[in-house]
Amino acid sequence: MGGLSTMIKTACAFTGHRPKSFPWGYDESAPGCVLLKEVLAVQISALAEQGVTDFLSGMAQGVDLWCAQIVLDLKKKNPALKLHANLPCEGQESKWSVSAREIYHSILEQADEVVYVGQEYSRGCMLERNRYMVDHSSILLAVYNGAYRSGTGMTVRYAQQLKKELYILDPVTREITHKPANVDAVSSKKPVEIFPSMC
Repeated sequence: MGGLSTMIKTACAFTGHRPKSFPWGYDESAPGCVLLKEVLAVQISALAEQGVTDFLSGMAQGVDLWCAQIVLDLKKKNPALKLHANLPCEGQESKWSVSAREIYHSILEQADEVVYVGQEYSRGCMLERNRYMVDHSSILLAVYNGAYRSGTGMTVRYAQQLKKELYILDPVTREITHKPANVDAVSSKKPVEIFPSMC
């Protein structure tokens, strides 16, 4: 039990929308998408520098896979980092494009741990996966456009109920709102600076 509680203290879960919810859709070469990924990389790197070592991804298309790949890239310089792939059920990728499935399986092969929260698809399996990740982390990094009726919105609200530390990144403005753990009010909004060398 001590091992799990220790991991939770150094763990960050990811949540965010699928590509269809972004202005650029599935075009990852669009400037907005490129900039969003750069801001995510800066934020995940900052969390790692603050002592976060375990990162939990639900492995859905869009934000989940982008964040998982960023963690794998950071692991090359910091092997202490661990990627935990938390899947809602077997075969969640079965209807994706061939290229998306290839990326998914490549990331899964490199993950430190793969957890199936459920075995078969059910109506609530995505929600169960999201709650599992929040329960097993102390921080939630969310790419959230404010849509109330969304899996991301439900995950953010669940993390707020549990008073987890939150970083909410607006996908269009790329502003990050930080809410410390055990606090009800949002503490600060700040744009993340992207240095020219990163572009």
